[in-house]
Amino acid sequence: MMNRWEPFNDLRRMQSTMDRMWRRFGNLDGHSDDHDFEAWAIPLDVSRAGDDIVVRASMPGVPPQDIQVSIEDNLLTIQARTSDQHEESDGNYLMRERRSGAFHRTLRLPDSVDADRVQPRYEHGVLTITVPKAEAKRARHLPVQVIEEAGVEGS
Repeated sequence: MMNRWEPFNDLRRMQSTMDRMWRRFGNLDGHSDDHDFEAWAIPLDVSRAGDDIVVRASMPGVPPQDIQVSIEDNLLTIQARTSDQHEESDGNYLMRERRSGAFHRTLRLPDSVDADRVQPRYEHGVLTITVPKAEAKRARHLPVQVIEEAGVEGS
């Protein structure tokens, strides 16, 4: 029996296999129980508010002075560092899910944004970054000029 080849199905299956591998092995240092690959991803919501792009990142417990936001070549990068003030190195934890250390997230922004007017603000554990559209890239409404042809009588 002949089957139609779906290359994207193969790619999805390969990506799923790689994701499982990263979850199982964690970082390359071999400490999979200390470093969970997916746990380090900063959860983001990206929405549109009029012409602006609004990025919201959940960062509870991260001091605002330890957060860095940068834009370079239309890449928005959020970097932060957390530290556990009561780090116990002798293994007295019964369960440990809160992470500490450095992490980052990068998003590609469209070419139409104005990087000079980006406004990051932090409130109640949520970093909100408002990225406005560049004035030169905003849609402009142009008036249509009416030219009457010679010899045509108007009413």
